[in-house]
Amino acid sequence: MPEGDTVRRTATALDRALAGKTLTRCDIRVPSFATVDLTGGTVEEVIARGKHLFIRVGGASIHSHLSMEGAWRLGAARVAPHRIRAVLATADTRATGIDLGLLEVLDRGQDMESVAHLGPDLLGADWDAELAVTNLLTDPDRPLAVALLDQRNLAGIGNVYANELCFVTGIAPDSPVSAVPDLARLVARARQMLSANLSRSIRVTTGDTHRGRELWVYGRAGLPCRRCGTAILTATVGRRIAFWCGSCQR
Repeated sequence: MPEGDTVRRTATALDRALAGKTLTRCDIRVPSFATVDLTGGTVEEVIARGKHLFIRVGGASIHSHLSMEGAWRLGAARVAPHRIRAVLATADTRATGIDLGLLEVLDRGQDMESVAHLGPDLLGADWDAELAVTNLLTDPDRPLAVALLDQRNLAGIGNVYANELCFVTGIAPDSPVSAVPDLARLVARARQMLSANLSRSIRVTTGDTHRGRELWVYGRAGLPCRRCGTAILTATVGRRIAFWCGSCQR
């Protein structure tokens, strides 16, 4: 499940592979942009903003969102053709966009307008912790997990991190934002978690990189809590599945 760290890592890999190179192929497989051909253009850079990715080519910007299952792969992509949304190639490499939740081609000078609604980017150079806290407090009665997933508050958190952050904070995902005793500390932990996983292929929040020990609660319904042994609970909070420990979280 792509979250802010995954998108940032993807942007870095694509930038290293494509930046400064001329496109020898540009195949956008979305009806609204199927006639766009940036072949011959030079890839200037690939950047991430929250969970959005921008491949800037000359005066254009290819904007994508990985959604739940999307990915960009370098090299050969052995997947069914109907899953491929974009193919970009240079003389020595190929990038394939697969199962992308959003794909569009924007004017380079206006591409950031498409993400102007986002809150501070947890992994961005313009990260603003105080603004993130202020945004979360605009609706203190909102369930914490739902507020953390709202990219308008702070950008980069997906469902895995939302659940894990609720656990380490000791607050149930359906408890209100106002129940958090120290939002500044929660926001700082969010940034630490995502930053720590930038160089990892497998997401870890417990500090234990052994297989099956990486996460505190996410995806562990019915299994014993790693701290107290109580069975992990699960339910839908907002529109997303949530996991928590009924003893460690209130």
